[in-house]
Amino acid sequence: MSKSLTHIDSDGTARMVDVGAKAETQRLAVASGRITMTAQALAAIRAGDAPKGDVLGTARIAGIMAAKRTSDLIPMCHPLMIDAVNVDFAFEEDAIRATATASLTGKTGVEMEAITATSIALLTIYDMAKALDKGMVIGGIRLVEKRGGKSGHWIAEGWQA
Repeated sequence: MSKSLTHIDSDGTARMVDVGAKAETQRLAVASGRITMTAQALAAIRAGDAPKGDVLGTARIAGIMAAKRTSDLIPMCHPLMIDAVNVDFAFEEDAIRATATASLTGKTGVEMEAITATSIALLTIYDMAKALDKGMVIGGIRLVEKRGGKSGHWIAEGWQA
């Protein structure tokens, strides 16, 4: 069974999906990604010694701001009244993992907001630490969990919530 594309009309023209008749439900999305870097850069960020200041604090604010502006960046996203956005960081052996959680009560999901928050938080880490390591690599950005809406609860294989 083939599914029709929700953002393309019968003439092949891009369109925003009409969510007007959908019921409001509680929705949550979690996205995650990582930025690998040298041990020196990782140590400086962990110690708060990066040349541009508080790397993770700045990246957290950038991620939250980005989630709130997702509809300005992604053409077919609906502007949403987000209830909460959190951006957390975890140090790994050769990387920093960013995980963003976005939630609301509404007619459409917040997956793109969580993914955008994660992406911009990681880009901000790069910007704040590029003097320490220009070869940092951002990757693995993906949706890892979603709740609410017609499709219900989903968790990515291998993800530990």
